[in-house]
Amino acid sequence: MTKRLIEKPQPSPPAPRTEAATAILDVAEQLAQTRGYNGFSYANIAAELGLTKASLHYHFPSKAELGRALIVRYHAVFGAALDAIDQQAAKPPEKLRQYVGLYDDVMRDDRMCLCGMLAAEYATLPAPMQEELKLFFSMNERWLTTVLLDGRRSGSFLFKESANERARVLLGALEGAMLIARSYGDPRRFHAAAERLLADLGIGRKCRQSRAV
Repeated sequence: MTKRLIEKPQPSPPAPRTEAATAILDVAEQLAQTRGYNGFSYANIAAELGLTKASLHYHFPSKAELGRALIVRYHAVFGAALDAIDQQAAKPPEKLRQYVGLYDDVMRDDRMCLCGMLAAEYATLPAPMQEELKLFFSMNERWLTTVLLDGRRSGSFLFKESANERARVLLGALEGAMLIARSYGDPRRFHAAAERLLADLGIGRKCRQSRAV
């Protein structure tokens, strides 16, 4: 019997943007990372950039379209950061340290992971944004699963459950740790949680910071 191949969902490619559209996305991303999707409006972006709301609607006719574009762009940037880690870090433990560093860099700017922030508002988001969020988190789970499998094969990591299960635990714990740390205004809470997650895999050395996303 021929096995049916199931293709993994592919993220939407970022559309080419004008300089003005990029500036709008930059401001909207900063607002979404600090206030959430429901915490800002086109009026906030217009005031920040000195534009009219009509100008914003020209580039992004609706806030839902703007929100989806934000996730698509963030997905692409984060994916490129993961590719860079694969190229620069040879061993699985170092890859995980640099992965944690991606989150650490965001927190240092007093922001949250964009998709983690939006996930807290998932029920109120437009359906296209919800789908893009799933694609982002699935990308992270697949990458983490691969790193964990490589680490277990090489003897670098110790865990009993499947690599995919542990990947889901890691991703959920890191995103949650960011939210809690932000609530207290104390990044050390995130660092402590990340250290424990790595220690549970048998990694004794501290996480090393990486590139910002």
